[in-house]
Amino acid sequence: MPIETADFGRTGHNSTRVIFGAAALAAVSQSVADQTFDVILEHGINHIDVAASYGEAEVRLRPLLRREPDRFFLATKTGERTAAEAREELHRSLDRLGVDHVDLWQLHSLADPIEWDIALSPGGALEAALAAREEGLVRWIGVTGHGTQIAASHRRSLERFDFDSVLLPYNYLTLRNTYYADNFEALYRTCQERRVAMQTIKSIALRPWMGRPHTRSTWYEPLERQDDIDLAVWWALSRPGVFVNSVGDVDLLPRVLDAASRFDEAPDDAAMDALVQRSQAEPLFV
Repeated sequence: MPIETADFGRTGHNSTRVIFGAAALAAVSQSVADQTFDVILEHGINHIDVAASYGEAEVRLRPLLRREPDRFFLATKTGERTAAEAREELHRSLDRLGVDHVDLWQLHSLADPIEWDIALSPGGALEAALAAREEGLVRWIGVTGHGTQIAASHRRSLERFDFDSVLLPYNYLTLRNTYYADNFEALYRTCQERRVAMQTIKSIALRPWMGRPHTRSTWYEPLERQDDIDLAVWWALSRPGVFVNSVGDVDLLPRVLDAASRFDEAPDDAAMDALVQRSQAEPLFV
C-alpha cells in the first residue's frame, strides 16, 4: 500500500506523511546511502529532511538529487544564529547538496532563550532566511527543536514570525507529560488554523541509552520489533495533518516505512499502555 500523503502546510506540496529523515545518512558510506535511496523510492517517499550538522548526509544525498531532480521536497537546516554565519552555512549546504535552492530552510534546534532572541532579532538567522527567500535560494522557512520546552518555544516563535513549518518530538510517552501535552495541543491548533506544517520526530524512541551499549546510530535507544514499531508509527500518524520524520538508522528505516504503508487506524490507549509496559519505555526528555 502507498504511504498516505497530505498538504504540507501552506506550501502547496502534497508530501508523504512519513518524511525521510536523512540524519540516518550522517555516518554511512555512499554505497549504503544508495541502497537506502532504493528503499525510500520503493515506498514513494517524496520529501527529504536533512541538516548542515548531520555529518556527511547532505553530501550523500547529492547523487539522488542529481538523478531525481524534481521528485523531492527538500529541506535542510542551519544551527547558526547570526545572519552572516547562517548565510554562509546555507551556501555550504547548497553546494554540498548540489542544488541551487531548497524548498524549506529551518532554524535548527531553536530552544535556548538567548539563542532564540539572537536568531529572531535584527542581524539574526531569520534575517538571512528572509533575504535568501527573496533571492530564491529558499522557498519556505521553518523552525525545529527538542526537549520538554520546545512546544512552548515554538508557540513563542510563531508569535514573533509566521514560520511555514515547525518540527518537534511526538510520541505516546512524551504526550503523557502534562506540560508538554498542553503546549503541544495549543501549538497544533495554531498550526491547523494558520496552515503551518507540523513535523514530528522520535516516534519510535524507546528510552535514553544511559550506560547501555549503543547498538543503533540513533542518539536514543529505539524500538526494534516490527509490531512495536507498528503501534508507535500508527499512533503518530493517527493525528490528522501531522508528518512523521523517519528514524535516524538506515537498518530500522524499512520497518518504519513498512508500518506506515499499513496504517489504517489509531491503536487504543490500552495497546499503547501495554507497549510502554512491555518495552520498559522511558521519557527522552524530562
